[in-house]
Amino acid sequence: MAEDTEPAVKERNVPKPVFTDAEAGALEFPSSRSRSYNYFTPARRRASVYEDVTVDVQPDPARHLSQGWIYGFADGSMGYPHEWTALKSSNWHAFLDPNEEWEQTIFRNGADTVRQVQASLVNARAADAYRGWSRSWARIVERHVGAWAHAEHGIGMHVYTSAQRDGPTNMINNALSVAAAHKLRFAQDLVLYNLEVSEQVEGFDGSAHVQTWQSDPIWQATRENVERLTGVRDWAEAFFATAVVFEPLVGELFRSGFVMHAAAPQGDFVTPTIMGTGEADCAREQRGARALFRMLADDETHGAVNRELMQAWLAEWVPRSLEAARQLQPIWSQPAEKLVRFDDSLARSRQRLADLLEDIRLEAPAEVQA
Repeated sequence: MAEDTEPAVKERNVPKPVFTDAEAGALEFPSSRSRSYNYFTPARRRASVYEDVTVDVQPDPARHLSQGWIYGFADGSMGYPHEWTALKSSNWHAFLDPNEEWEQTIFRNGADTVRQVQASLVNARAADAYRGWSRSWARIVERHVGAWAHAEHGIGMHVYTSAQRDGPTNMINNALSVAAAHKLRFAQDLVLYNLEVSEQVEGFDGSAHVQTWQSDPIWQATRENVERLTGVRDWAEAFFATAVVFEPLVGELFRSGFVMHAAAPQGDFVTPTIMGTGEADCAREQRGARALFRMLADDETHGAVNRELMQAWLAEWVPRSLEAARQLQPIWSQPAEKLVRFDDSLARSRQRLADLLEDIRLEAPAEVQA
């Protein structure tokens, strides 16, 4: 009986792969043990952690994607189109946030701020600090300080959060994302503070700020200003009109020019502490805005056109913010102890804007210089 035999499998004569240190999967290759990345030029001698975790994390076909964007939108736009702002840059990746904010720092800084606020509230309760408030000051806090939370929330949720998605680089996205988180946290701080004061001050109306924001004539120009900002689709214009124009003329005017100056004579040391966290956030956002828009104003190829466009933005947004600022004037006359003049506060805000525009290499409009 014949045995079944399987034919021998003939081995194919193909070249054997030989791996060298040139392959991406090699175990050892030059600088394989180094944590220093060399796909970008650091701002200083050595790359910072901020640069290592933000620069080129967001892909860009102009730099590292040879196949182009791998996703797009229904209208045919792809990835992060530069056309989402009218400003132009020879190298958007040149912007590095001077605050060097990224995921870890926003959580750490936010936690520090929350601890500061909570400690102030605990100390205020222990010292019965609210007992010395006059009724006129309590009404200002319940109505006007509470109303400011709506402005912060509107900017954080509907201006910065929207703008950050449209920025063309990870560094710009991070700066705007952090600004949005700051605004939303500060708005929440003000709402929680409102609840705290409602429990501590007899007759304090914790819901009055809603009606104030929606219908008080003092706030309607500010409300309109914020709502117009939420409708801007050019991400750079939204950032510029908010951080460069609205914040000095309206935000800082109210937070620092009124509340932080007027509170102490009314026996209130708690509200300035809360407002001070918002001022610190604003200062960080303006450092980033100053660096970004100065870079665009100094661009060798597009600088002149960028400056002309930003001047046009100033012509549109400065009058709106000045009108909002002037409508707030009656608040300065409401405290029992009047040690702050509205004209002085507005003059400081105008000067702050003029100094900021000088840093960006823009000309202050006539309304600011007046």
